[in-house]
Amino acid sequence: MPPNDASTGTVPLTHDADADTVTGEDPTAPGGGAGSDSEDTLDLRLPDELLALIEQGRLDPDGPASRPGEAAASPAAASTADDLLDGVAGWGPTGTPAGVFQLVPVRLERDLALISRWMNDPAVAAFWDLAGPESAAERHVREQVDGDGRSVPCVGMLAGTPMSYWEIYRADLDPLARHYPARPHDTGVHLLIGGVADRGRGLGGTLLRAVADLVLDRRPACARVVAEPDLRNVPSVASFLSAGFRFSAEIDLPAKRAALVIRDRSLRRVL
Repeated sequence: MPPNDASTGTVPLTHDADADTVTGEDPTAPGGGAGSDSEDTLDLRLPDELLALIEQGRLDPDGPASRPGEAAASPAAASTADDLLDGVAGWGPTGTPAGVFQLVPVRLERDLALISRWMNDPAVAAFWDLAGPESAAERHVREQVDGDGRSVPCVGMLAGTPMSYWEIYRADLDPLARHYPARPHDTGVHLLIGGVADRGRGLGGTLLRAVADLVLDRRPACARVVAEPDLRNVPSVASFLSAGFRFSAEIDLPAKRAALVIRDRSLRRVL
């Protein structure tokens, strides 16, 4: 994940002006309180996948924190990647008010030039810090493509046209988990909208809702989708809230102060 942004929503995404902020669940309300999906309590049990990665020497629990969302640069079998995120490549298309949308895992030989062009847009570069030659974007993406499957970089296809870049990652296996009370199978999302013409149309909230629903539908073990947009990026934070995420806390990450936002499985039908 980019050093200046530990969140999907770090690129200026706009949302409808009437989108209100969303608050968390009242712990005294029915379904709230201890044990509810929306309660942010610390689960001290390490996920089995994390223990397995440590045993295999593919994850250093005491090593320096990499950029949230980045996978370690060690190779792994395709089946391992599928196990960690339940086969993102097979999630398939989903309908949205803006058209049919699909996440397509990145192939560098096909997608690098486009991703690099998006990264060199000043509005994107301000948060992702990957502007420059193609090699800058290539290093960032290749670490995930060749990694252990904790993060899957994707191109977002809307009505058959590539228009956004996504990273779907295991937040509970990511350095981000050091900064909030992570739960097993928490799934994180990073996003940038590539074309200027696609910004300012409310697509941020629309696509974030669609992708969060895909995660919850395709990953039955996942109870929460999380993100940490930069607090300075007000349009991005607003897009997450309009997509059914709730504001949980402000957290200090190595390169920024972020808004921790969460989409709860238990609240997906009401937010």
